[in-house]
Amino acid sequence: MNTRFLETFVTLAKLRSFRATAAALHATPAAISQRLKALEEELNTALVDRDSREFRLTPNGEYLLGYAKAVVEAARRLQTAASGESLLRGRLRLGVIETVVHSWLPHYLRRLASDYPTLEVELTVDVSVQLQRRLVADELDLIIRVEGSDDSSVVCDALANYPVHWVARTGMFPNTRSGLAKQVLQHPILTYGRGTAPHRALEDIVAKLAGVHGVPLSETRITGSPSIAVIVQLVRDGFGVAAIPRLFVDDLIANGEVVELPLQPAPPSIVVSMSRRADAPLFVHGAATAARTACAEYCRKSDRRLVELL
Repeated sequence: MNTRFLETFVTLAKLRSFRATAAALHATPAAISQRLKALEEELNTALVDRDSREFRLTPNGEYLLGYAKAVVEAARRLQTAASGESLLRGRLRLGVIETVVHSWLPHYLRRLASDYPTLEVELTVDVSVQLQRRLVADELDLIIRVEGSDDSSVVCDALANYPVHWVARTGMFPNTRSGLAKQVLQHPILTYGRGTAPHRALEDIVAKLAGVHGVPLSETRITGSPSIAVIVQLVRDGFGVAAIPRLFVDDLIANGEVVELPLQPAPPSIVVSMSRRADAPLFVHGAATAARTACAEYCRKSDRRLVELL
């Protein structure tokens, strides 16, 4: 169906004059009449009452006018989307977890600034559960979090895998060949905040280790924090043992300040995903594409033992 004919019909219904419609659409009255006739033939119904002395739509014309307006508006939006104009402006309400802040967020923000210089970014850093809640409540446009979402209104893509390791200050456990699990369970276990996927996984591991090695579960302690920087500092101070991605202590391991512990089972890797609503504006989908590209570039330049592209 020719959308130009539909636009002619919508304009004619609004202006109620073939001559005025011709002037508005930069055509002749005869051309307007031909377009209307072609549309009526395609729809197999009369749209304008030609027996009336005054301009009047037929009952079918009145009924179909709303549909015609919807198609014309949809076509206009399609053209705007195809031109990419809506990608160039908007306010992106971006939410990320701290894991991303300490890895590829700077690279992502630089790419956004380069690809979409007029896009305004409003950044929120929070835990995954809060980011998901705010996304569903339409308080955020795009979130990068741990795990995905089973909400049917949300589009979710896995981005990267962060292997998690047991780490501690060098010298904290002189003998790591025997009784290591029992020694570790005597200290606070540091990880992400309560309620997060890493914290839940660690609770299961600690309970299993405690049972196997005869340590009362009530004597074990898991200390959660939403701040990677805080966890790393507590490890450096010898406060406890951490189960975090090695990426955040790799330099400390290299200089000998921190060591990786050969404790089994190893905590599960952290999978970082990106979510946005399916009906999000086009600039949000553009920002999501930029996020995937930035993450991929960061992962390719990094050691796969630290972060791996999915």
